[in-house]
Amino acid sequence: MLTIPLARLEREGTLEIQAAIPPDDPSWDGTELRFSIPLSISGQAQWLTSGEVLVRVSLRGQLAQECRRCLDPVEVAVEEELSLLFVPPGDVSEETEDVRLLPPGAMDLDLGEAIREEVILTQWPYALCRPDCRGLCPRCGANLNEENCQCSSEELDPRWDALRALKEERD
Repeated sequence: MLTIPLARLEREGTLEIQAAIPPDDPSWDGTELRFSIPLSISGQAQWLTSGEVLVRVSLRGQLAQECRRCLDPVEVAVEEELSLLFVPPGDVSEETEDVRLLPPGAMDLDLGEAIREEVILTQWPYALCRPDCRGLCPRCGANLNEENCQCSSEELDPRWDALRALKEERD
């Protein structure tokens, strides 16, 4: 699925990658990411003459989220282009960023964890149903996109009393 046979990659130079990670895959456990369709992965892995492996993939999918203001369901498109560089353990210094280590002596390269990490880092956790979403009334909970709430604007929140008192002192 997301495993590249390193001996074959070295022999052939390039391998095509086609895979999908289902929404209920255990790799999403603990991430709070809920996919509504499988995450589609396509691209290629390339063996470089230096012994490094360069993986370029496109990720496509749909996340099921809630609007951060009104809590309505929202479908968010996942469309990412990734370049992952895997290097042999002795070829990387500790200051090198954006480089992953090839497991020493491994016959296969598993891309699952690297793709999981990249998806987690690239997704914005605060979806909106629309840019002008009015959200929920903080007093009665009415969805202000669908109705005007009947709360009185004169109902004052007691948490602001100290600030109101300071303002009245200045006036």
